[in-house]
Amino acid sequence: MTTRHNGQSHNQLLAALPASELPLLWTELKPVAFDQGSVLQDPGDRIQFVYFPTSGMISLLAMTSDGKAVETAAVGREGALGAHCGFGIFHVHTRAVVEIPGAGLRMPAGAFQKFVRESDRLRDLLIHYHEFRLAETQQSVACNALHAAEGRLARWLLHTADIVGSDIVPLTQEFLSQVLGVRRTTVTTLARNLLRTGALGYGRGRIEIRDREQLKKFACECYEVLQRLSVQMLPRPPKK
Repeated sequence: MTTRHNGQSHNQLLAALPASELPLLWTELKPVAFDQGSVLQDPGDRIQFVYFPTSGMISLLAMTSDGKAVETAAVGREGALGAHCGFGIFHVHTRAVVEIPGAGLRMPAGAFQKFVRESDRLRDLLIHYHEFRLAETQQSVACNALHAAEGRLARWLLHTADIVGSDIVPLTQEFLSQVLGVRRTTVTTLARNLLRTGALGYGRGRIEIRDREQLKKFACECYEVLQRLSVQMLPRPPKK
């Protein structure tokens, strides 16, 4: 279970709100656990809850009619899933899957929309947050179309480690093949190549980044682009 204090301090979007507005939010926020592999939404679903992760990571996957998928963005403690319902958009177009287990808070979508209408600060934060999400998705599209699988894998591992705040990433190669849109055998080959360089370590169901600078050499330019975008656009806690 996540305490109120932890939920507030470990979700960047909530932490950026003025302290005067938090008591109202806490009347609707409830702790929630994120189990790996859980599907929180599917294309066409109506948003029921807004989720604020405090740990772990949720993958947003673009789906095709034959069941194939590729990751277009990820949501962690920097933001929220389903927050666009605050602007009256209640249907989703991607599958949201818990990629790395963790915890967070959730709020009914209707209550969240009401808070957005009443809070200028929350509305402003959401505009900036969704600008970042749009830029991230656009960068992901370019990355998947133009960059080699090795560079995308290295970029993805670095970005994921940044989101969860740990260089140990509990993921299987099967899951990596899905989010990267490549065959599992391709992921196995790429991972072995990176293991030989000393950039990665690999255990059952987990990957460890052992040398970030070495891994950055293999990552495509999109990693640096996403880092700059996150600094420029993601909400920050108010100065005390």
